[in-house]
Amino acid sequence: MRPYVICHMVSSVDGRIWGSRWRPKANVVPNLFETLHDRMGGGSWLCGRVTAEEFAKGKGQVYPPTDQKLPRENWYATRDARTWGIFLDAHGKAVWQRADIGGDAILVILTEQVPDSHLAGLRSDGVSYIFAGKTEIDLAAALETLNRELGIERLMLEGGGGANGALLRASLVDELSLVITAAIDGSSGAPTVFNSGDTDLGPAPIESMTLIGHEVLEKGAVWLRYKLG
Repeated sequence: MRPYVICHMVSSVDGRIWGSRWRPKANVVPNLFETLHDRMGGGSWLCGRVTAEEFAKGKGQVYPPTDQKLPRENWYATRDARTWGIFLDAHGKAVWQRADIGGDAILVILTEQVPDSHLAGLRSDGVSYIFAGKTEIDLAAALETLNRELGIERLMLEGGGGANGALLRASLVDELSLVITAAIDGSSGAPTVFNSGDTDLGPAPIESMTLIGHEVLEKGAVWLRYKLG
C-alpha cells in the first residue's frame, strides 16, 4: 500500500509558481499556501530536490569525506515523528545542517549511488533516509516504504513542478488542491504546477478529473479541488 497523495499548490492565473513574480502584488495573499495546508489537516509533506536545497542550511556545500562504509539500508534518526518533511534527493545534493523544519522531522529519499560521505553527513545531522532505486528514484516503491515502515497514510505533495510532474506521470497523485491567485506572471521563466523540465513527454496519463470542491477566497483567489483517476 501507499499513502493517499494530495498535490497542494498555489499558482498565478497562467500556472506559474514563483509568487515573487506575480502582479499585481496587492492580490497575493500572505501565507495562503500554509493556511490552506493546515485547513486540509496538514500532516507529512513531500517536495523535490530544488525545494530541498532551499530548506537546507549548507548551501553550496558537500558533506566531508569519511572512512565509514555504510550499508545501503534505510536509516531512521527517529520513527516517532508526528509529521515528516520528505524530500526527493536522488543524488544527495542537499547538506542539511538541521534535523527538522518547523518541528517536522526531515527524511530524504535517495538512490544507492549516493556516496558514503553523504550518508554519514545525514546521520550526523539527524536526518533520516530511505533508498528507492540504484540510480533513479522508484517513486512507487518510495511511497510504499513510507507507508509500510512509518505508517504514513496521507501525504501532501507540495512542489516544485518537477516533483509534482514526476508523481503525476507515475499515476501517484490522487487529488489536486489548486489555488489560482488573481495575479499573472506573464513570462516563460518560472516553473509551472506540473512540468518535466526541457523535455516534452507528451500528455499526462490521467483518465479522469472530477471537481470535488471549490471556494472563492480573499482578493479574488479561487480554490479548486479535484479527484484524479
